[in-house]
Amino acid sequence: MFLLASPQVGDFELFSAMPDTFRRRERSAWADANRGGVMADSFLEGPVFDGDDNLYVTDIPWGRVFRITPSGEWILVAEYDGEPNGMKFMNANTLLITDYKNGLMQLDIGTGNVTPYLERRNSERFKGVNDLVFDTKGNLYFTDQGQSGLHDPSGRLYRLKPNGELDTLLINVPSPNGVALSPDGSVLYLGVTRGNCVWRVPLLADGSVSKVSQFFTSYGPIGPDGLAVDETGNLVVANPGLGYVWLLNDRAEPIRVWRSNQGSLTTNIAFGGKERRTLYCTESTSGAILRASAPNAGVTLHQATS
Repeated sequence: MFLLASPQVGDFELFSAMPDTFRRRERSAWADANRGGVMADSFLEGPVFDGDDNLYVTDIPWGRVFRITPSGEWILVAEYDGEPNGMKFMNANTLLITDYKNGLMQLDIGTGNVTPYLERRNSERFKGVNDLVFDTKGNLYFTDQGQSGLHDPSGRLYRLKPNGELDTLLINVPSPNGVALSPDGSVLYLGVTRGNCVWRVPLLADGSVSKVSQFFTSYGPIGPDGLAVDETGNLVVANPGLGYVWLLNDRAEPIRVWRSNQGSLTTNIAFGGKERRTLYCTESTSGAILRASAPNAGVTLHQATS
């Protein structure tokens, strides 16, 4: 990669780590399949903020959702038979969860009740849904990753309309992961983990996609995971394996790189804090939440209902 200017390099700081009382030091079926049998006392994902600046995260192997207060206190919101990954708010009281084991699930953050939202399509189970984002019209875009990769490029990108109609937009993705929308909603960015890249997916006026391209190419043992966009249109890419988070301009040139000071599995990111100018990152092997100041505010995330 040729760069006219080197990116600015900075380090995350530790915001909060999962307390020992919540760590489960035992084997799990999820870790056996996805972590090579290595014991995982937790694996954090899906960061998203509510209107009071509380951060919600998932813990995949143990089917848990936590709320972390602005002061760093951890509160268990829900624990259920699932493998929750990405989350977004449908409204102020309900989180929609991409659950690898169960499909789309919804969580009432007041009661902790988790109930099905969309488990199957035409009686067929999903491969293993991963991440999601709403647009201004309430359309939901979500990825179905499963165990796909370069050996099996059959991961999917779906759009679920408010009327319940489910469109399959892509069927040929080698490990579709994080999703984010450009500020004007005309482009969807798609993390392709096993392809070690980010795709650019134009969303056309008639609802179709066309001229999907490879926007950014990374390197290393694990490719891009969670994505976010700032108000100027820059793309933020969490890159596990490297322990980096990239800030890319509209030419996919790295203009800033944040490094983890805890571990290398920087899996997902979310903007929070005052005016959404702080970038928070899940480091999944250590059970830590990292943070750093961002040069621009993150876009306002849309919900299913206004």
